[in-house]
Amino acid sequence: MRNSVNRPPTPDAAEDPGKEPTLQEIINIKLIESGEKERLMELLRERLIECGWKDEMKALCRAFIKKKGRSNVTVDDLVHVITPKGRASIPDSIKAELLQRIRAFLVQAAV
Repeated sequence: MRNSVNRPPTPDAAEDPGKEPTLQEIINIKLIESGEKERLMELLRERLIECGWKDEMKALCRAFIKKKGRSNVTVDDLVHVITPKGRASIPDSIKAELLQRIRAFLVQAAV
């Protein structure tokens, strides 16, 4: 599997040709192939900027760096500390909107 910092692993066909993909993998592949995943990611970016979430995360990062000292902080440290706070602070309305869009896509794609 190919890994990315920001995305879950993408299944490789060569890894295990006899293995059937899971429903989650099938949905992920359909989202990618249709371009819907990129549209959803862009919508998420827009909504997070609109609600001030991005600025809030930036402020948390700056405060953490200031507390620990610029030379004593790595990107991994920031990711480890900020990720749980970031995920927990995404507004429910944005989560609901994305879920509704994903459901509509699944109905339309007949997955």
